Amino acid sequence: MSEYVLEMTGVCKSFPGVKALDHAQLKLRPGKVHALMGENGAGKSTLMKCMFGIYKMDEGEIKMDGQPVTIHDPMDALNKGIAMVHQELQPIPARTVGENIFLGRYPLKKLLGFIKIVDHKKMYEDTAELLKKVRMNFDPKQKVGELSVSQMQSVEIAKAVSANCRVLILDEPTSSLTANEVEALFRIIEDLKAENVAIVYISHKMDEILRIGDDVTIMRDGKYIGTWEAKDLTTDKIITQMVGRELTNLYPPRENVPGEVVFEVKDFTSINPRSFRNVNFTLRKGEILGVGGLVGAQRTELMEGIFGIRSHSKGQIFYKGKEMHINRPKDAIDQGIALLTEDRRGSGIMGVLSVADNISISSLNKYLDHGIAINSKKVEQLVQDNVKKMNIKTPSSKTQIKSLSGGNQQKVLVGRWLANDPDVLILDEPTRGIDVGAKYEIYCIIADLAKEGKSIIMISSEMSELIGMSDRIMVMCDGRVTGFVDGKDATQENIMTYATQFEA
Repeated sequence: MSEYVLEMTGVCKSFPGVKALDHAQLKLRPGKVHALMGENGAGKSTLMKCMFGIYKMDEGEIKMDGQPVTIHDPMDALNKGIAMVHQELQPIPARTVGENIFLGRYPLKKLLGFIKIVDHKKMYEDTAELLKKVRMNFDPKQKVGELSVSQMQSVEIAKAVSANCRVLILDEPTSSLTANEVEALFRIIEDLKAENVAIVYISHKMDEILRIGDDVTIMRDGKYIGTWEAKDLTTDKIITQMVGRELTNLYPPRENVPGEVVFEVKDFTSINPRSFRNVNFTLRKGEILGVGGLVGAQRTELMEGIFGIRSHSKGQIFYKGKEMHINRPKDAIDQGIALLTEDRRGSGIMGVLSVADNISISSLNKYLDHGIAINSKKVEQLVQDNVKKMNIKTPSSKTQIKSLSGGNQQKVLVGRWLANDPDVLILDEPTRGIDVGAKYEIYCIIADLAKEGKSIIMISSEMSELIGMSDRIMVMCDGRVTGFVDGKDATQENIMTYATQFEA
């Protein structure tokens, strides 16, 4: 028997204009968590998609238990004992938890002795047993569309576990999970390790890697850099290998000087009584206002309310002393407000369109000749200016955005809103799911915008990010603003104190 349950060697994969994998390799030991790390665009997800049969390798070999295998497609991968939980979730919202988990492999029963139909009773019984096994308290008959993003991710993990896999790929599995859900996931991982399952764990969260990882493989620019035992690594060593240089500062210096109050929200209350209520805050010119709080604090809902996505029952919004009337997103955009949404795939990028289309889509009305024809030359200049300013790594402006890394997709979305020249820029989890190098680039963009006098609201679930980037931090709990902390005085402790001030 081979020491490795699965080996990938000499893997190459090219797309038009870019070589995504250049003789990459990965070797997985049974019963071990193998962390796969690298900057966005390093080739991690591409390598996993080759393993799972989504992509065909141009070169390379895959072995299982020492024997060469060919993986034709994802169903073939599942049949060979390889399961994958993707970073970008694609559930079927209108179907139940049970139907999503057993999609494509429903238990069947015979009707009238020869007609096969889905055995719903067995499917829901099996789902209940499976959810119990992975310690998830969901109703098997609940529609997936009624679940939160973190709950949907938990269902995807349960689906992978249900396949009785020998290799489980987890791509950024904790990006949308609460602290308690992360602990539940780690317990599931320990259970799977005890059953000799090999786990590929892709994450940018260093503390997670050092806590649960056994082996760590690092990639850079599509190439294999090396494999180490996790116990021999530190955060600094990992970062140095990932980016090819040492990062001495995780956050750029703050050179912005907040000025007068330009934006004010008064007594803002959701039409939903369980959402945000009686919210009051101000925002100054050139200020970065961080928004902290635990999952469920209604931070996203508040900003979507301000932007006109969600309805409010009362409250006022003022810009430079003049009341703004926002009933839909177009009203907000027309009055100089931009919103970078939390869900990059679901409500951000348009995956089948090009980088150029994604950058220019919100500002095309500015580039019309005689009010009817789009001036293509001016639009292309806008796109090229943003690609250069944002340092977007793309083969061309015509490349489909879905083929870019998460960090570059995020920079395209920032460029989209900057093309409108907004006065107030709301960023909801702007660095979620992107690596340390791309994070620094996003931080520099934010810092430069504040220095130019843009007013920025930044929601983040990472305490260090809030502290490192914010001039002030507004903390929410259970739909209410519970306190403000000056950036210079902010600590994890005083932020958490406000974030846990639930009403009696």
